[in-house]
Amino acid sequence: MDRNIDITSPMNQIERRAVFSLAGIFGMRMFGLFMILPVLAILAEDLKGSTPFLIGLAMSAYGLTQAFLQIPFGMLSDRFGRKRIIAIGLVIFAAGSVVAATSDTIWGVIAGRALQGGGAIAAAVMALASDLTREVQRTKAMAVIGMSIGVSFAVAVVLGPIIAGALGLHGLFWFTALMALGAIMVLLFLVPNPTEARFHRDSQSLPGEFGNVLRNRDLLRLDFGILMLHMILTASFLVFPLVLRDAGLSVMDHWLVYLPVLVLSMAAVIPFIIIAEKKHQIRPVFLAAILVVALAHMGLFFVQGSVFWISVFLFVFFCGFNLLEATLPSLVSKIAPAGIKGTAMGVYSTSQFFGAFLGGVGGGWLYGEFGVESVFVAASAVAIIWLATASGMRAPRHLSSLLLNVGKLDESQAKTMFKQISSIAGVVEAVIVADDGVAYLKVDKDSLDYGTLHRLVPQ
Repeated sequence: MDRNIDITSPMNQIERRAVFSLAGIFGMRMFGLFMILPVLAILAEDLKGSTPFLIGLAMSAYGLTQAFLQIPFGMLSDRFGRKRIIAIGLVIFAAGSVVAATSDTIWGVIAGRALQGGGAIAAAVMALASDLTREVQRTKAMAVIGMSIGVSFAVAVVLGPIIAGALGLHGLFWFTALMALGAIMVLLFLVPNPTEARFHRDSQSLPGEFGNVLRNRDLLRLDFGILMLHMILTASFLVFPLVLRDAGLSVMDHWLVYLPVLVLSMAAVIPFIIIAEKKHQIRPVFLAAILVVALAHMGLFFVQGSVFWISVFLFVFFCGFNLLEATLPSLVSKIAPAGIKGTAMGVYSTSQFFGAFLGGVGGGWLYGEFGVESVFVAASAVAIIWLATASGMRAPRHLSSLLLNVGKLDESQAKTMFKQISSIAGVVEAVIVADDGVAYLKVDKDSLDYGTLHRLVPQ
């Protein structure tokens, strides 16, 4: 079977340069946001006016501004240029880091973190990546950029305590400001300039499609799920440092727990990701991962005081978390109708950042009013509620998104092309945008007639 049309063909030099430099920019920014998670709960105790609730707000304030601004930033990049908007966003992020670095009060750090989130460049970065890659390479490009988020999270959680131990809280924020300036240098000198900037349905939000996304119950379940997951994550990182400290481990040594826990958990979930995708068992794997998150927090409730057992249940938690972080975007891609994946992912990402905000303020309030144990109990309860909600989700068909450049077409040609593509074995959905010359397909790769599709639309 001829699979020349598939994404197995390699990226060209310009595409590789674009994708990896943009992944670096995205990763550096997210590294700066995440690095504060494993240390703020302890280091912010010395700030003027500090309370558990305000520490939670400081940790999560970026989520609120990020949630509200990421889609508008993407739209602004359509009008004023991708690189310009990304550069402005990175400058805003750097300014927020400086505000937090020069503040001796918790309110100053809250303002800085909110400003950091205001540099919401995610949608603009994805749009620029789409401008710089061919349609047939788009899925691969987005996967590389998405992986940079996971890598930056793991590295930030491990290095955060080390850097904080050497530089302190203010030094940590100065470090993130330098990272932002480094990202601007990468943008200016390494990222290629696109020959054309246009709207991409696969990676950008289309306002007219928000209604269709918000009426899709399965997509709403996934949006609710990512909100719950990041609410749990942020609330948990308010108390993870505290229980490790109270068990006798200094903050700068917390990496000794996080490093093996994260490395081992990432390795442990690989077989389950393969089972989910290759064996078409994504729904049971997904539901089991939610249960694992709930059980991990139940365990953490009982084992405080022992670094060993805290590490064991942190490993269990990160196994569930990593598996969910991998399967949730895959489920969105499978469920979102052809041609509106970008809109579905925009709503999904907004839910994710809003969940981080709710986790910080909710976890901070619980910790202040009822103690560390209450956060673990609440996280378990939230996961159980999520599990009950997710259990009503239908098992998705294992479909893949495929983008093809069909060239500029008039309406008559587009209708003819639609009929021809739709009749090919393995094509489940097709949307052809005549003005853009792009076909957005949902296909069953196991039954797709690649040869016929390649002859009809050679790439």
